[in-house]
Amino acid sequence: MNADTRIGFMQGRLSPLTDGRIQSFPWPTWREEFAIAQRHGFRLIEWTLDQDRLYENPLLTVDGQAEIRSLCQRHGFAIPSLTGDCFMQAPFWKAGGVERETLQRDFLAVGKACAAAGISMMVTPLVDNGRIENAAQEDALVSFLQRQTGFLADNGLRVAFESDFDPAELARFIGRLDPALFGINYDIGNSAALGHNPINEITAYGQRIVNVHVKDRLLGGTTVPLGTGNADFETVFAALAGVGYKGNFILQTARAADGDHAGVLCRYRDMTANWINHHGT
Repeated sequence: MNADTRIGFMQGRLSPLTDGRIQSFPWPTWREEFAIAQRHGFRLIEWTLDQDRLYENPLLTVDGQAEIRSLCQRHGFAIPSLTGDCFMQAPFWKAGGVERETLQRDFLAVGKACAAAGISMMVTPLVDNGRIENAAQEDALVSFLQRQTGFLADNGLRVAFESDFDPAELARFIGRLDPALFGINYDIGNSAALGHNPINEITAYGQRIVNVHVKDRLLGGTTVPLGTGNADFETVFAALAGVGYKGNFILQTARAADGDHAGVLCRYRDMTANWINHHGT
């Protein structure tokens, strides 16, 4: 398979920053991104969804879902995955009572919307505000999801967790859940920022990795242009090849300082394609 057919980008990366945020749903330009991306040879988008205005997002409306499907058909696109920043911004596993029930209904509503729009993977970030801090929170998350296995299977959905657990803890955590429905989203930059050894990580849980976010970060620091941070891309791509990873690579990369977001995204795509091809990933 051609490397470029497996390389996509996080929605919003071809739009101006909103309120200085590196990632958020691009309300003014989400439609235009399809045409811009097509002109530059992209064919995969990972949708991004915020808790703010959740039910106004086109993904959560019938008309919006129809428009998304139409745009994909017109521009030759697939949207295989969604990053649910909404789940990190308002994690049901940290809430209680009525609030927890409401947020769990939101999770299921997002799942139904994904299925209607042709999205099969829900990336659920267990980082920052969504990070699991104790056993009770982990059990709340796992027990709810174990009750939803029928829902996920019926809707053709898989949940992929992004986590700041160390390798052994993440392997233990994902081992609690059915591999047919639950996997790991491996974020190269986040792991580098945490100082994790990619060989240890991919040895521990590589068979459960179902999606990869490509970015670079400084140790203990922020996102930086690819190749300028602490990520060891050669080791990561070699290790992924070693476990037979055949999934997608989503560019969640640093934004362009000069506003040429398409130009920098194309450069990062070419760098990623070279790593894939060099290592046979």
